[in-house]
Amino acid sequence: MSQPKIAVIFYSTYGTNHAVATAAAEAAGAAGAEVRLLRVAETAPKAVVEGQEAWKAQLEKMADIPEVGPADMEWADGYFFSCPTRYGVSASQLRAFIDTLGGLWQAGKLSNKTATATTSAQNPHGGQEATILSLYTTLMHWGAIIVPPGYTDPSLFEAGGNPYGYSTTAGGFDDKGRAAVAYQARRLVEFTARLVA
Repeated sequence: MSQPKIAVIFYSTYGTNHAVATAAAEAAGAAGAEVRLLRVAETAPKAVVEGQEAWKAQLEKMADIPEVGPADMEWADGYFFSCPTRYGVSASQLRAFIDTLGGLWQAGKLSNKTATATTSAQNPHGGQEATILSLYTTLMHWGAIIVPPGYTDPSLFEAGGNPYGYSTTAGGFDDKGRAAVAYQARRLVEFTARLVA
């Protein structure tokens, strides 16, 4: 059986989605995938980022993680996305990256790949489900094969019960969340492995 290649792609302002992505990458690797942990480039003006110590510190903390590019998207057999909610949709940094992928999309190089997503928001009703669903709409345009966790494991209920993908409040990633993210990553690897076999 071929080893599935999984790109764990995240954007994180203050650290929640960085932690989620790191846990997903570890779980995917343990499940037998070749994994690339990749961050989305920061597009906010430098003055804005440096005006908030927590934001600036998080960007420095992630400096050694490679930025995702089109070559990574072509390389991967499956994608695990983690991104905060901004007004009910993905943060603009992720959207800006996605907007650079038109050439790959037109060439059919984003199709028939698996994908799943997670998110966070300031509060439990801050658009978490809408963010994941809007991202899945984009992935459907690619022809990706969406692999949601659904209600297929007890860890999902313990972590809040979002069937579309794990979601949490900002700074709220805990052991129950880690279990749900690990399950979602393993499920992605499992289905990706079936496709590349």
